[in-house]
Parts: sequence; structure tokens; C-alpha cells
Amino acid sequence: QPSSRMAVTSPWASSPHPARRRPTCTLASGTAASSVVWVANRGTPLTNGTSSAPTLTLTNASNLVLSDSDGRRVVWMTNVGAASSSSSTEAVLLNTGNLIIRSPNGTTLWQSFDHPTDTFLPGMKMQIRYRTRAGERLVSWKDAGDPSPGGFSYGCDPATSIQMFLWDGSRPVYRSTPWTGFRVKSEDEYLLTNTSAIIINLAFVNNDEESYTMFTVSDGAWHTRFVLTYSGKLQFQSWNSSSSTWVVFGQWPPHECNRYGYCGPNGYCDETVLPIPTCKCFDGFKPMSTEEWDNGEFWKGCQRKEALRCSDGFMPLSGMKPPDRFVIVGNTSLRECAAACGRNCSCMAYAYANLSSSIENRDLTRCLVWVGELVDTGRLGASTASDTLYLRLAGLDAATGKRTRSNAMKVVLPVLGGAALILMCISIAWLKFKGKDRNQEKHKKLPSDGSSDLDFPFIRFEEIALATHNFSETCMIGHGGFGKVYKGTVGGQEIAVKRLSRDSQQGTNEFRNEVILIAKLQHKNLVRLLGCCDKGDEKLLIYEYLPNKSLDATLFDDSRKHLLDWGTRLNIIKDAEMKPKIADFGMARIFGDNQENANTQRVVGTFGYMAPEYAMHGIISIKSDIYSFGVLLLEIVTGMKRSSTSHAMGFPSLIIYSWNMWKDGKAAELADSSIIDTCLLDEVLLCIHVALLCVQENPKDRPHMSSVVFTLENGSTTLPTPSRPAYFVGQSTELEQLRNNIQNSVNTLTLTGIEGR
Repeated sequence: QPSSRMAVTSPWASSPHPARRRPTCTLASGTAASSVVWVANRGTPLTNGTSSAPTLTLTNASNLVLSDSDGRRVVWMTNVGAASSSSSTEAVLLNTGNLIIRSPNGTTLWQSFDHPTDTFLPGMKMQIRYRTRAGERLVSWKDAGDPSPGGFSYGCDPATSIQMFLWDGSRPVYRSTPWTGFRVKSEDEYLLTNTSAIIINLAFVNNDEESYTMFTVSDGAWHTRFVLTYSGKLQFQSWNSSSSTWVVFGQWPPHECNRYGYCGPNGYCDETVLPIPTCKCFDGFKPMSTEEWDNGEFWKGCQRKEALRCSDGFMPLSGMKPPDRFVIVGNTSLRECAAACGRNCSCMAYAYANLSSSIENRDLTRCLVWVGELVDTGRLGASTASDTLYLRLAGLDAATGKRTRSNAMKVVLPVLGGAALILMCISIAWLKFKGKDRNQEKHKKLPSDGSSDLDFPFIRFEEIALATHNFSETCMIGHGGFGKVYKGTVGGQEIAVKRLSRDSQQGTNEFRNEVILIAKLQHKNLVRLLGCCDKGDEKLLIYEYLPNKSLDATLFDDSRKHLLDWGTRLNIIKDAEMKPKIADFGMARIFGDNQENANTQRVVGTFGYMAPEYAMHGIISIKSDIYSFGVLLLEIVTGMKRSSTSHAMGFPSLIIYSWNMWKDGKAAELADSSIIDTCLLDEVLLCIHVALLCVQENPKDRPHMSSVVFTLENGSTTLPTPSRPAYFVGQSTELEQLRNNIQNSVNTLTLTGIEGR
């Protein structure tokens, strides 16, 4: 079998591109003449323009330094600290392919295994650190002859740390199944394969500081490695000494069906279908487009055949690869996991694993829940990496797990429905005969929760349809969980029409609340509600039109955010003069004025702004909106979206990123660069401090809104020190934005309680 060696060489010499065939040198260690497994200066190749060779030296400061022949230009060096300096330090290349710097007492001061390139070798760690959410990734070569960093990378998911991703830039290409406990510590090594005398032992270690994956091979086995190719494939290879070649035993993704999200939302890749896996819809679902599905175009995914009810139960699906975008609930039983998902009507599925038997001296369970569409799911069959997925299905009894509607009922119900429709038509005709034509109403009594009714203008549906060109897509200016918003003109006045989605599971109470509250409230900083329409299943709100839209339309647009100085951005929605306007009371007062908290079975709102206790358990209190305000305040100060730090900074959310910066004394660096010249640093730091107090995990630790207002107005300096903020894991990524279409409400501010200043 080949041995490892270190050399200053030129991989570019074999490049198929003539422009790259230049006298450049890199430092590499490998197991065969054509097998470079690590490159030191892959981003800065050293040009050797003289007859003298480049030099690699070990300095008295215990650092390896690669420089040109005369030592004037350093192109690469290690980062061993000054405290480790010693003249007796040595650099050693181990047979494992690990280049290390070792102190006289045998301590490893630096190793190449901590800085992988495109190759994952036995004994190397692929890890994620909990404090910083940072970790190592494999990065592909640009092409076969160019070891410069390419476009593909592979590593631990920074948001969850229990699954691996293959990315093309920031776009996911392939995702492993989440850790189910089958990959465990070295004492319980799992036998993955025993082909041609190769025994691979995969290990997954999860502790308080980090989690990592590593693998080892049995003594005397062939050299084995995982390589991320420049074409974007992760390959498992073993060295064949007889043919002096690397033999590929497996690669990921193995088929197009296994590519990330290939089967679309609510579809799954069935890997048990041979020889080629194919996409299928879950039971109770059908393709969004049957014609496209039959033609092999699966990206639109599947839709439910019947709408869900809160009482619907869960069907167990064994042998599944769980979907992405899950929320982790730790240290709970299977019954508690099922109950947590069951009482949240927005919860679509859950999966559970007891990992205690896999991890020595630790009691650990893993409950995953999904809110919204199920993306990148698969059926693995009897694989030890598979999970049992409990999927919520319409018409499934929660207690028995059986269908509640028989075939007979499916025949009887339409007949009864037809009879009811005939009676309804007769009733409508009789009402019209009595002269009760609702379309002629100009005003209507709106029942409120007080002792009196409100006289409020109702606008005819036909008039609104005409103003919006029959709700044309060209007139649509926004959308959310409530529905869509259209721009129109009535009587020469521009209006914004908010149309409740017909298939929305929310809206009746929210619609009533919004009309009542805005009709009662009059203020220059409230968006004026001009009227409403309630005709059949059509519910519409007519507002004054605001040309500058909401704060986020400018705040998160790099080309326009400079228009928002520090004073201007502390507002919510902008009129033509960039003056603040607050709108949307759809979620206001969903519990009584005399209640401190309530429990609701229907969780609605914008994911990421919802307090954890409300998102997971439906528990809402006067402190729930304080959490949302804290997230909003952090976005205003930083100019970042709540989930945009996942790729930019390596943190799963803006909350965790802000907390780490504040804890490290770097809170001032959070300020958006576009407001540096217009803000006062003390005000920015105060806003960050208040925001972190608002997103505390325990609702009792969050301040009242009256305290927040007083602090921001008076600049209090006696604030308590915030502890670690609330954070529940979910896939954070550009895909986070897709969640906004799931049981969302467009409101970002709600009325929790009225308090005097």
C-alpha cells in the first residue's frame, strides 16, 4: 500500500487549460503520485520564476512557512501561537496523511486535519462548534488540474448540527439523513460495509462543546477516503494496490431523485424502487400538476387532497429520510413529542429517536417537528439510518389512527350537500323577494365585543374588483399568510386592498378584530382603513395606499437602505413622505383583556418572529409580542434579516449572532454600516441591550412594553444583564423565507395590552 509523503509540487502543470500551465508550486501530502489529498496554499499558488526551488521552513516560533526561493514573499504559514514557541519543535508527516507540528513533549500544536481541502481521511473530524456555529468544510477543486477553491462544499449543517449538506455555493445540492443514533461513539462502532476486506467505522460524537463526524478503517485495510470532486460529487474511494488506482464504492447524490428538493414540497424520493429511484406523493396527497408529474417534472411537488382539521391524527411511515426545515425539541418522550405536535394545528409531522442507548452516560432524545411543507424527504426502506415519520393526514382519527370517513359517507355527504344547496337557493330567492339585497348596502352594523355596534362603510365587491382589474396579478403589490394585497383606484384615490385567501384556515376572528380595532382607533400614524367587504367567502379590507411599502422593503435592499438614516428607520410602514404608519391588527386581542396568557390550538404568525412558547405549544401571553419586538429591533439596528446570518456569519439566526457579539463585547459592530454617520453609539447599544432582553427564553424575564418605551425614550442605564436568548433550532437559510407562506399572518406588530407611560 502507498505511503504518505509531503512535497512542493505544481498541480497546475496538468491543467487542461493552457492559460493555467505556469510554473507555480503548492504544498501537498498524498498517498499516490496522482493523489493530492491536502493543499496548503491552494488560494495563493507560488510562482517560481527562478531556477531555485521554493522553501518550506519551520521557524523558531513553531510555524511552518512556505516562501519563494529568496524568502522575500511568504505565501502560506501556520498559525501556532507565540506561547508555543520552541527551537525543538518538529514538523512530522504521519502515515495517516496528517501533517502536524509537534512540541518536544509530544503535544500537537497544529495539524492539517483541522484545515481540510477536498478530502476527508480516516481520523479527520468534520465538526461544528456550538458557541460560534462554525466548523470545517470540504471545498472542491476548481477543475481536475486546478486545486484553487471551487464552487462545491460539504460539511455539517450550521443550523442543526445533526445532518450533513453538500452545497453549490449557498444552494443545497444534497442532504444526509439527520442523525438517528446509528452512528455513535467509537466504543459502539457501527459496521457500515465489509467489502474486499474494508471495514469502515463511522462515529458521531455530540457533547457540550461540539458535534462531529469521523471514520476509521480496520488495521491492514486499503487506504480509504471521501473526496468532494470538482463536478460536485462526494465519492467514497479505496486504493487498489494491484491496479494502483482509486476504486469508487459509492457517491452522493447517487441519483437525480436524491438531489435536494428534487421531488418538490410534500413529495419524496422512493429509493426502494429499483433500479432507478422515483418521486412519489405522500398518502393523502396528489401532484400539483399531473401533466408535469407524468413528464418527470417534479419540482412543484404535491398538494393535499383534503384540507386538514385540528382533530386529524398521524400516520406512521417507517423507513423514511426525515424532511429538512425541522424544529428540534430535546429531552422529551415519544408521547410528549406527539402531544407537542398534536396540539399545534400547524404541525404537519414529527419524528422521534431515543439516543440514550447510543451515547454513554447521557440521557438524550431527539424530537423533530415540522410546520408547513415537507421538503427533501425520502424512503430508505430498512436502512439503519431511517426514521419513522408521523404524518398528519386528513380524515385520520387521532385516537385510533384509522380513517374516520367511510366510502358510504363519501356518497351520502355529496347527496346531502346537494339537498342543502337546493334549500339554500330557495332561501336566497325568498330573501330577495323580501327586498333584502345586500349588494345595495352602503353601511352595515358591525358587532363588536362591547355594548354597542359600529357603523362602518361596506364597499361593494364589484366596485373593488373593477378597481383592481378583477384582482389582476399586475396589480398585486404584496402577499402573506392572510392572502394577497392589490393596488387600485376608487374615485380618483389610490387604495390598497387586502384579500383574505379562500383556502386560509385563519381569518374570521382576525378579520373581525382588525375592522373593529382600526375603526375605533384614530391616529396620524395609523394606516387609515377606508372600508371593507364581506360577501360570501370573500373578505376584503380597503386601506389607504402607502407608496413606500413596509420598512423591510427598504431596510433589506442594499441599493435603497441608505435612504433610511437612524431616525427614519425606527418607523414601520412609510407613506410618500417617509412618515411612519402602523397597520395590520389581525392577531390583536385573540385573548381577553383580563388574561395574562392563553392557550390556542391554532398557531399563526410569521415564523422567526413568534415567541418559542407560542410557536411550539400555542401558549400566548402579553410577553409574546415583546419577543417579536425584540427581533424587529435587532433587524432595524443591523439591517439584517432574522435568518440572513446563516451563510453570511456562520450563525443560524440573527438572535444568536447578536448575542455572541454582545457577549464578546463587540455589540457596536452590529450597527448597520449605512447608519454609522447618523446614529449615536449609545442609542444603538441601548437598542441592542433592550432587544436581547425582549428575546429571553423565559417570558417572565422579558420586560413589559411600558418599560421598553420608557427605556428607549429616557436612555436608562440600569438595565439587567440579558442571559442566553430563546432559540429553537430550525433550518435557517434562504429557504427560511418559504416558511412565510405557511400559516402566516402579515402582521408584524400586534396589540398585547394597553399601558400608560
